[in-house]
Amino acid sequence: MSTTLSASTLLAVPMAPLIGAALAGILGTTFGGNVIGRRASHTITILGVLIAFILSAMTLKSVAMDGARFNETLYTWMVVGSLKMEIGFLVDGLTAMMMVVVTFVSLMVHLYTIGYMEEDKGYNRFFAYISLFTFSMLMLVMSNNLLQLFFGWEAVGLVSYLLIGFWFNKPTAIFANMKAFLVNRVGDFGFILGIGLIVAYAGTLNYTEVFAKAPELGAMGFPGTDWLLITVICICLFIGAMGKSAQFPLHVWLPDSMEGPTPISALIHAATMVTAGIFMVARMSPLFELSDTALNFIMIIGAITALFMGFLGIIQNDIKRIVAYSTLSQLGYMTVALGASAYSVAVFHLMTHAFFKALLFLAAGSVIMGLHHNQDIRWMGAVRKYMPITWITSLLGTLALIGTPFFSGFYSKDSIIEAVHFSNLPASGFAYFAVLAGVFVTSFYSFRLYFLVFHGKERYDQNPDAHHDDHGHHDDHGHGHDSKPHESPWVVTVPLVLLAIPSVVIGFMTIQPMLFGDFFKDAIFINAAAHPAMAKFAEIFHGPLAMVSHALFTPPLYLALAGAVSAWYMYLINPAVPAAIGRALRPLVVVLENKYYLDWFNENVLAKGARGLGIGLWKGGDRGVIEGGVVNASWKLVGLVSGVVRRAQTGYLYHYALMMIVGVLLFMTYFVWLAK
Repeated sequence: MSTTLSASTLLAVPMAPLIGAALAGILGTTFGGNVIGRRASHTITILGVLIAFILSAMTLKSVAMDGARFNETLYTWMVVGSLKMEIGFLVDGLTAMMMVVVTFVSLMVHLYTIGYMEEDKGYNRFFAYISLFTFSMLMLVMSNNLLQLFFGWEAVGLVSYLLIGFWFNKPTAIFANMKAFLVNRVGDFGFILGIGLIVAYAGTLNYTEVFAKAPELGAMGFPGTDWLLITVICICLFIGAMGKSAQFPLHVWLPDSMEGPTPISALIHAATMVTAGIFMVARMSPLFELSDTALNFIMIIGAITALFMGFLGIIQNDIKRIVAYSTLSQLGYMTVALGASAYSVAVFHLMTHAFFKALLFLAAGSVIMGLHHNQDIRWMGAVRKYMPITWITSLLGTLALIGTPFFSGFYSKDSIIEAVHFSNLPASGFAYFAVLAGVFVTSFYSFRLYFLVFHGKERYDQNPDAHHDDHGHHDDHGHGHDSKPHESPWVVTVPLVLLAIPSVVIGFMTIQPMLFGDFFKDAIFINAAAHPAMAKFAEIFHGPLAMVSHALFTPPLYLALAGAVSAWYMYLINPAVPAAIGRALRPLVVVLENKYYLDWFNENVLAKGARGLGIGLWKGGDRGVIEGGVVNASWKLVGLVSGVVRRAQTGYLYHYALMMIVGVLLFMTYFVWLAK
């Protein structure tokens, strides 16, 4: 039985996409002289990601079947005193699962991109970016130390910035990528503070060594306060997760990031980058288990995100933004599970969500292509007749998202609800209400989208803007706004089918080993005595089939059904109802349309306040104190002293002789005085 993994094989996993990104990004662009064409660029990058996926799948098999593990340093970059800064890999159940999810979804997105970006001038550059992102994400999840984790963390943020602003001639895209960059810097500031505290008090960056010192950190107080040091560390780390995983109030960047091409919406904002924060908290479970304060904080933030971001999905009309708000809500569910110490459940939902949410994003992109780059669901309808593959895969993804029994989302979402129900933390009451209410909300906005797009009357010929694509130019396909929808090419539909398969079956297949087996036994730590949620959940779990029969007597199933039926009635049977509700609740609708005024607050209070502070520091500090008080005052003082001293430098010999005589007389007087 194998117990270790090959370092060279593991190194090849992130390096294969990196090599593909380098070749396509240098040789396939103007920077390198366009030496290789489009076919070569996408072939090289897809081959790199395919190699990474195959090796990741082999690694997962070795980890799950043979119990193989790997935790070694590959390269020492720097040693400062006793602090080592290294590059290394830690591969266990958590890492192996993330490797497969990242590479599989990335592979599907690479294939999909061939069709979706076919006519874009930046075709080769886009492939280089998404392969570079895959490398960055793999380095993040495979790291065995906080330094490498932070490198991957910042690298995925950088590539996300490049991808969101991929169409850099589009003002909204430039605003969106700058917004994402700045908001993530807020979270990353907290993240690096948390890492700095760990280094200061634990003296190491290595996960294993940090976890070994966790009890010592848990007993320390934070200097000058009554807080525990571990609480401050965990909250700082989680602030980083709030930015990267788009938790309230640092969520504002994610909906606007839909300005980027649809493939990156699936890759970055559904399956990989936004789950980095969830992965990080799960990896740091030995630290978070020591602070109930931090866990309560995490649970409350997750509950707010899960429920209130779902409300925003109800009033959206852009097909991609609806799916984006759905992502925000589901990330909130994962965060609530983290707060309940159900780390394995959070990661389980991360995995299932990656497949069905990537499917929904790519299906949305297929609809956009089929409707000649129209993204407004109000101008769709009856699309199922023209796009059967997109229709059926979208339906499967929607059923998984709302938690339909036997679908993957059912097992992970219901597990979160059960874990929160069994949690003994003070915040669990509000969180349980939020995740239950979120079931109805999720089902309602999901089926609102589904019915308006795929059923009802055909409305695509009534949209005056349907001939404009999401680049802001005339439809590249040459179709007018009255053209019939059409099914997407095979490079688009094949990834949809391949993503639909795990969206249906992966939950049923993996819930037992991932939640109640040994799959995460050495990756996730839970103090069952203090946080018994998972232990109590295990007592009532009797297999995936029994979980379905149990669901027949629990609220989530009927809340999901109520949401679907409500959407069916309001958008297919009696479309006048939503308009009437909108008029009756107009003040609430205005609040939702303005996204709780958080963007207004950020732009008019925080941004202008920061600008005013900056101007004050510039005029008062820089120009007033530094330039006026220090720089100018110093030269004026030198000039004043020089002016006085200069009067003594006359150039006449008898003046100097006189001064010498006066000096001698003063010295003589001084020594005579001393002699007395």
